[in-house]
Amino acid sequence: MTSVSILRQLPQLVRYADVEKFTGNANVFLTRAQAKGYVIRVARGVYINRLREPMPAIEEIACFLRTPSYISCEWALNRHGVLLQSPVVCTVLTLDASVGVSRNVHFGVVTIEFSRIAPRLFNGFETMDGFNLAGPEKALLDAIYLRKRVPFADELELDAVDKDKLLQMAGVFPDVVRKRLEDLMVVM
Repeated sequence: MTSVSILRQLPQLVRYADVEKFTGNANVFLTRAQAKGYVIRVARGVYINRLREPMPAIEEIACFLRTPSYISCEWALNRHGVLLQSPVVCTVLTLDASVGVSRNVHFGVVTIEFSRIAPRLFNGFETMDGFNLAGPEKALLDAIYLRKRVPFADELELDAVDKDKLLQMAGVFPDVVRKRLEDLMVVM
């Protein structure tokens, strides 16, 4: 089998283990495929198969790197039109313990940041276009929880946020998150 025929059988996002099923030496295969421009290395053991179109979205790549996971905080707020600034950090919340600054992935101009969240808070997202995205209410709560402040409070367009749903979802978060949310609700 040629490298092109092997890559045509593989999905857009490929793990080292996927390639190993088709070749005797996945490391050599991937090194040569990368040199020919057939694959792009995203992170250790994860590649984009360039023979599959279209290129995956950054959110799809981020959720592929850690499972289970979902996109949240400023990135999700921007996707929902709540935050007008375009963030350069895509925050991925996961149950996986391999998180922290040393685990961040730099891909193009975007940094994919992984944060662990408690299983009781792992909710409030929906699957769309191959990735999980927090709803605007959950993204705001996650941002307050992780950043320990309301991000860009003066630049939030809160019309897209369901206040009743926000307060209901806030019930499972720590008291300090609910207090910061109450302060924000005063200006809403």
